[in-house]
Amino acid sequence: MAAIMESASVDAFLAAGHVCAVMGWTEYEPLAARYRVPIVATGFEPLDLLEGILMAVRQLEEGRSVVENQYARAVRRTGNTFAQDAVRRVFRVSDQTWRGIGEIPASGLVLAPEFARHDATLRFGVGDVSAAEHPECIAGEILRGTRTPLDCAAYGTLCTPRRPLGAPMVSAEGTCAAFHNAGRIRQETP
Repeated sequence: MAAIMESASVDAFLAAGHVCAVMGWTEYEPLAARYRVPIVATGFEPLDLLEGILMAVRQLEEGRSVVENQYARAVRRTGNTFAQDAVRRVFRVSDQTWRGIGEIPASGLVLAPEFARHDATLRFGVGDVSAAEHPECIAGEILRGTRTPLDCAAYGTLCTPRRPLGAPMVSAEGTCAAFHNAGRIRQETP
């Protein structure tokens, strides 16, 4: 989120409830304060999302920038400490290269040394795996919020949920897939 805030103007964030159910929201508090941006932890049901949007809009209207929890039935401020302990035991924080964005320091996880025997990249000699974006794909700009799927020449033609070119079309949670599934189509200019 910090990488996005450094490269784009974002009015508010809806924080993924399934992530917050494990990690809580304390890590978002410095981001809300530093970038003066509302952050609302939400579930994925339509009413959860609508209420989360309403909570973010109210913060914007009131000039507030804090973390709020819409998803109270699943999320606690400190998250699930048992799950956090398991993640800390099995993984170590590492630099990570993200499709369409590039490397972000301390944004990924790798298996801890005692679990290295389960690391497929080591076990199968995969080496450094990277995926180049299709030249017409603007996934990085979409992920940073500086462009929309409708700005992409590949959206809906070369790039569809059945044949994704970039990360935002791969998952139903991605911006491009959400636009596509909602029937948003790119209008051709004459």
